[in-house]
Amino acid sequence: MPFSTIEEGADIVNNLLDQAERGEITLSMNAVNLLEVYYDRIRVAGADRADTIIREIYNTFPIFITEVLSPGIVREAAHLKATGKMSFADTILVATARCTGATVVTCDHAELDPVERQGHIQFIWIRPR
Repeated sequence: MPFSTIEEGADIVNNLLDQAERGEITLSMNAVNLLEVYYDRIRVAGADRADTIIREIYNTFPIFITEVLSPGIVREAAHLKATGKMSFADTILVATARCTGATVVTCDHAELDPVERQGHIQFIWIRPR
């Protein structure tokens, strides 16, 4: 199910979803980061629309939701939070990517540009700087 093409970066997200549906890539998301999507949609579109979006992500989108914080992710996130100026959710995002070897897909340059400069994980930016 494509995202609205009105929002900047939707073409990038839709392309990734298409690739995942064709089995060319695997998309995953930590449940902590899904929580961010959920509360943002509640604020922007209301609870009913947010509930629909979350159901679609779980039931129709080709995205694997990681619902367990492994010991490795917990340790990595704690170190990131203790030594950096990242939000809790972004520490989970980066820790999950580091522990699984995943590429981060984001538009959050403010907190994550410094992480990209470290060169430990790959990034796909949804929106330009």
